[in-house]
Amino acid sequence: MPIPILRCDRNSRNQLDRFLLDAKEDLSSATEKILPILEAVRTRGDQALVEYTEKFDGIKLSSVTLDPRSIQTNLDPKIKEAFLRAKANIEEFHKAQKRESWSKTIDGNRLGVKYTAIPSLSVYAPGGKALYPSSVLMGVIPAMIAGVENIQLVTPPQKEGLPEILIWLCQILGVNRIVTVGGAQGIAACAYGTESIPKSEFIVGPGNAYVAAAKSYLAGKGLIGIDSPAGPSEVTIIADSSANPKWVACDMLSQAEHGEDSSAILLTTEESFAKQVSEELEKAFLERPKRLEMKQHSIYKNSAILVFPCLEDCIWFSNELAPEHLEIQTKDNEAVFSKILHAGSVFLGPYSPVAMGDYISGTNHILPTARGSRIYSSLGVDTFLKRVTFQEVTKESLEKLYPFVKLMSELEGLDEEHGTSVKVRTEESP
Repeated sequence: MPIPILRCDRNSRNQLDRFLLDAKEDLSSATEKILPILEAVRTRGDQALVEYTEKFDGIKLSSVTLDPRSIQTNLDPKIKEAFLRAKANIEEFHKAQKRESWSKTIDGNRLGVKYTAIPSLSVYAPGGKALYPSSVLMGVIPAMIAGVENIQLVTPPQKEGLPEILIWLCQILGVNRIVTVGGAQGIAACAYGTESIPKSEFIVGPGNAYVAAAKSYLAGKGLIGIDSPAGPSEVTIIADSSANPKWVACDMLSQAEHGEDSSAILLTTEESFAKQVSEELEKAFLERPKRLEMKQHSIYKNSAILVFPCLEDCIWFSNELAPEHLEIQTKDNEAVFSKILHAGSVFLGPYSPVAMGDYISGTNHILPTARGSRIYSSLGVDTFLKRVTFQEVTKESLEKLYPFVKLMSELEGLDEEHGTSVKVRTEESP
């Protein structure tokens, strides 16, 4: 059962719409299930967290938080070296994103922007098979550079104890509270606050459908800020015959490895190349059988190779997909990249697999999914900054601009008070 290879053009709406619609994850069922959990945490706090953790994780908590500074770690030095190298690269990339407050004179008045960091953040780290310690670096580092003062890690408890890597990362990053509660109940605890857990204004990080549903629902209520509504992980690859079909197949499988709901879409103009990639996928299934069922489901059910008549059509459909990850492996990568409008993160050239951005290169891997890059950006320092605009109007400018304010406020029917608030300042001294 090889991966589907479909011949398409811009008029193939019946074929192409499926990929646009499949990008969306229906969270309605998950949302319905989590609502009682959110309400229980809101009203009963720590007690509800202990009960849900015992029910879902089979663990009876004596405390819903721990201080990572109180735990001795003995991590493999080679693992430490890898994460410290990633930390340094992520820090350097994100420090370049720092913003400075500014002001300028416009029509005689001083106007400007003051940047302020959000006060608090929770970074969610999944547990079990979905353990992503690299996401801790990605969530915490840009927030610290932005100036967020209160950061806590949220992660499900484990019967054998929390993974040592998470504890060590909190130690080197200066995160002094770990909330040992996962799922929707963990998200609710951070959004509402409990006896032991301070409320956070923002929550980031990957999670299952229930975590995504909780984040989206609570953000919709205005209780928290979130990175972006989350869906399954995805990659789109634009490639021509200059690309290595084995490498392209590897990159597609690296997304399939995330889960059965992940997708990998190859856009190309050459059917012979498409067939080569399909053959390499089949070889890989035989040679690397780990998580085989998961990878095959992702490739056979959610993924495809689309053969378009020209590269311009490949670019057009990539912009329609607005993928989380976009790889470009063509004869002229910069020319293709110049026409890309929407993507969470772009990987240029044959030596730029998504895995480099996932772990070590320095860009952030917390990205918009489900076509979200049409309106959202990758996580970065800006995510944690608010713009506070300010103005200082001079008496001379106020007098000069009052006739325009008078006309505009009259047009909107607000002249009695809006207009008067300016007029009295032209007639009286403070």
